Amino acid sequence: MAKKLSASSRPAGLRSMKAEDIFNKPFTEEEMAMLRRHAARQAAGDDSDIDFSDIPPLTDEQLASMTLFRDRPKTTVISLRVREDVLAWLKSKGPGHLTRINDILLNVMEAEKRLGR
Repeated sequence: MAKKLSASSRPAGLRSMKAEDIFNKPFTEEEMAMLRRHAARQAAGDDSDIDFSDIPPLTDEQLASMTLFRDRPKTTVISLRVREDVLAWLKSKGPGHLTRINDILLNVMEAEKRLGR
């Protein structure tokens, strides 16, 4: 005998929502209170209640693979011809060769600025 489904356990139907509906939904009083507490803590620079004990230390491999963080300004898509041996070298360093090209060019630009050229 098949188990009979009760009406109370039926899942609710999906409701269609637009992004504007979600973004424009007003905060509840509880959410506003939490945001105010968080903003006050941030303004005071008080991070003493954060428990970092469950975060494992970074390995040497992770530290070696880190790249310098830079603010990400607007970028422009261009077509660029690169020598095959240069591209092979960039790709041999691992994923992200296009970002690496941009970082190299940015470093050269900043070095020239420092030298006053």
